[in-house]
Amino acid sequence: MDYLLALDQGTTSSRAIIFDSKGQIKASAQREITIRTPHPGWVEQDAQELWNTQIGVAQQAMAAAGLLAQDIAAIGLTNQRETTVVWHKKTGKPVAPAIVWQDRRTAEWCEQQRKLMDEHKLCKKTGLRLDPYFSAGKLVWILENLPEARSLANEGNLAFGTVDSWLIWNLTRGEQHVIDMSNASRTLLMNIQTQTWDKELLDYFNIPASILPTIVPSGGLIGYTADGLLGRKVPICAAIGDQQAALFGQGCFSAGLAKNTYGTGCFMLMNTGNELKYSQHQLLSTLAWQTPQQQPQYALEGSVFMAGAIVQWLRDGLGIIRQSSEVETLARQVKDTDGVVLVPAFTGLGAPYWDSEARAMLTGMTRGTNRCHIARAALESIAFQVADVLVAMQQDAPAPLTELRVDGGACCNDTLMQFQADLLGVPVLRPKLQETTALGAALMAGLGVGLFSCTHDIEHLWQLDRSFEPSMNNDERQQHLYQWHQAVSKARTNS
Repeated sequence: MDYLLALDQGTTSSRAIIFDSKGQIKASAQREITIRTPHPGWVEQDAQELWNTQIGVAQQAMAAAGLLAQDIAAIGLTNQRETTVVWHKKTGKPVAPAIVWQDRRTAEWCEQQRKLMDEHKLCKKTGLRLDPYFSAGKLVWILENLPEARSLANEGNLAFGTVDSWLIWNLTRGEQHVIDMSNASRTLLMNIQTQTWDKELLDYFNIPASILPTIVPSGGLIGYTADGLLGRKVPICAAIGDQQAALFGQGCFSAGLAKNTYGTGCFMLMNTGNELKYSQHQLLSTLAWQTPQQQPQYALEGSVFMAGAIVQWLRDGLGIIRQSSEVETLARQVKDTDGVVLVPAFTGLGAPYWDSEARAMLTGMTRGTNRCHIARAALESIAFQVADVLVAMQQDAPAPLTELRVDGGACCNDTLMQFQADLLGVPVLRPKLQETTALGAALMAGLGVGLFSCTHDIEHLWQLDRSFEPSMNNDERQQHLYQWHQAVSKARTNS
């Protein structure tokens, strides 16, 4: 009974990982998710596929581990945030495709709202900015563009949620319509100071309160899986957004500790403890988590929209690699990019620019440019974006960051990690266990079910694999950053 099942519903796949009480992986399973782009800037998924793949891998992982439901102490759930799902309360069926966090269809709407409302007041309420990234605009779009959606909402038959809400609804067969605090803080509808839905914002956006889920803490009993799903009713004792889960899984329990996740996008979070700190440098204030014995914990966040997705573009868009793992081999064949810079603004630029209309640009090419230079420029563009976020975070932080803990698929790329350390000028620490998002959800569930009494019980589970020490001199670093910022200024629409 001391096993923990983490359900990790990400942008590109649904995964299930079973951990023992020492944070070691017993078994895992994974299935890819289809992403559709029916129009430029639109990014959608089939919400039913999200659920079907997630329950499928949960059952698959348990079978691979040779475990029964009674062996699972609790389930912890983590998910791609901001992605918006709307479904019929009676049928439980989605009324529209899930609108993914990367989707930019509401860029024009956000621009209109920016002229009409006080964005500073909005930031004070929510910790966020007016941007297509967040859930509110996606929900408004569904209500305004699907004729049946508004009428269903007015009749009380419509349910909205982020992916955690949707999965918990299905896990409990409609018994629980909830959203955890960390995910709610990404909707642009929750008052971050009170952790409640903000009536003034709901009225302004014309969103009926009846469609909203109940906000619950990240850790603690949320509900039980329905009969027949896993063999017995298993307690769901954690739900937390993927980036906050990674912060937790990285052992960043104290104010001032920070991590960066290299996934589809890049997300740097710094724990600010129980102090809600507003950024002066275009970062976001977000709720990190709340455990059963703890006050709400906050974080500063910088979001980069394109990271691993850049490598996917090299593979699927340009066709210069066949597998994502080939990018490092290609990049190592040249000593530098020979002046080539890629600004990967395929879906606009996130922090600290927040330019939703910026477009990707490849500059500095000559007749001698080859695919190795482009591959290296693609990797370096990830590190450059992270460096921009860290500079902003350093200016907001009460004390300088002395290290950066890293996770996500691309942190296995030694070339990228070394260049990242060189650009940042601080050590980059890679843990032995890199499944920190799933681990964070599992450990949060362990706290929620009482397997651990407090975070002190789990601090020692974080173990270092490798520290990448900065080796680039300051002149070279500044030259790299100068070239990058010159290229960014050309890609931006409002520079």
